Amino acid sequence: MHSFTQRTLTILSRRKQITAANAFHTQLRRCLTVFDLTILGIGSTLGAGIYILAGTVARDLAGPGVILSFLIAGMASLFSGLCYAELGSKYPRAGSAYVYSYVVIGELAAFITGLVLIASSARAWTSSVDSIIDFRMSNFFQKYFPFPFNNPYGMFAPYMDIGAFCITLIAAIILAIGVKESSRMNNFCTTVNLTSVTIIVISGLFKANTDNWHISINQIKQNQSIIQAGTGGFLPYSFSGVLSGAATCFYAFVGFDLVATTGEETENPRMAIPISIGLVLCVCCIVYCAVAAVLTLIVPYYSIRVDASLPDAFDRVGLSHVKIAIALGAITGLTSSIIGSLFPLPRVLYSMSSDGLLFSIFGKVSNKSRTPIYSTLIGGFISAFMALIFDLLTLVEMLSIGTLIAYTQVALAVLISRYETNDDSNYDLCKSLFSIIIIILLLCFISIYSFENHDYINPIFIILFTLLLCILIF
Repeated sequence: MHSFTQRTLTILSRRKQITAANAFHTQLRRCLTVFDLTILGIGSTLGAGIYILAGTVARDLAGPGVILSFLIAGMASLFSGLCYAELGSKYPRAGSAYVYSYVVIGELAAFITGLVLIASSARAWTSSVDSIIDFRMSNFFQKYFPFPFNNPYGMFAPYMDIGAFCITLIAAIILAIGVKESSRMNNFCTTVNLTSVTIIVISGLFKANTDNWHISINQIKQNQSIIQAGTGGFLPYSFSGVLSGAATCFYAFVGFDLVATTGEETENPRMAIPISIGLVLCVCCIVYCAVAAVLTLIVPYYSIRVDASLPDAFDRVGLSHVKIAIALGAITGLTSSIIGSLFPLPRVLYSMSSDGLLFSIFGKVSNKSRTPIYSTLIGGFISAFMALIFDLLTLVEMLSIGTLIAYTQVALAVLISRYETNDDSNYDLCKSLFSIIIIILLLCFISIYSFENHDYINPIFIILFTLLLCILIF
């Protein structure tokens, strides 16, 4: 038993060695600049937060205080971003959280976050397009492509989302062609998205009504059609609602970490990665707050339609033509989000294959495009399949768990890398025990919370994640 425990801890604490001599050696093509990384990060991050989350949080959780929710979530993301920036400049390799954990902590890294992020972005893409065409797509799929199996816990979607499946595969093919080519397409989509957001904000300011930030409780009581509106004012659900909204808004900032996966494809990673991460988070936070402010100024927060918040709001104030900009922004924004989200996963698979933790096929690099072509196509297919069968809420919950684990690992890696002492013979044992205890406590907390709220999706995901981790380790 003692030998088995010692062997297990030894396996879990094996670390990747990155020295000054091999830090910049790579088979991939170094061609990305600070501008490319910044646009890539903005494109990946600036998607569902504008067109989906802002309306949901404003109506159900925070009211006009959704602006504060985005600010708090942005600040929390900035702290995580600083951890990624420090390790990204110190270890300029592909793989992001996986590499940092492998270098500093051991083989307890989780690479599933990227996969779930792609699938959820694909679902959000089809949901946005569906709302623009009066939900004809979902009605068609629900009629002709219903989910064929029993769905006891609501994990799976009521219908198979063929649109999300196809758009994910197309994005994977674009990425397989070449990193510079996919970067150009992402730059175009992100530029169109930012232009659309600018039009939305400027147009909305002409119809802004500050009274919507000062709705009294009497006005709410007089309107019999209002189901839920809190106490009115700027914080109708109190500051606790703002904090609840911030927890949801944190999802909108997930995506900046893909910048850290470009360490082997960036011209000067030690300078470009920290600068790009900071720029991405600042720009996205400003944009989210601006759109949230305009949305809650032009219509009362309690009347926001969550499935199509921006198109419906502008239609009600007589600015129907702005819906064209919203449609273009939503489609291009979520498209660039899928491309950006699909970017990290192949790099993680490539890095794990190079370390001998996955099949060698994932480590093969195309001679023509100098991209991990098999990792890109296989990872894209797996993500497309998840987008096909899982419900958007399920994917978001999976993403939340995966992101929480990855961010915790990176934060631990920063602490350990700063205080590491190579002459301490007990360091590896203490380090592995500490990381294992932290992760076990984290997973237990999530499981207890989920079972108490009769939410069985998170524990199921944890079981699958643990089984996958054991297979990879042993």
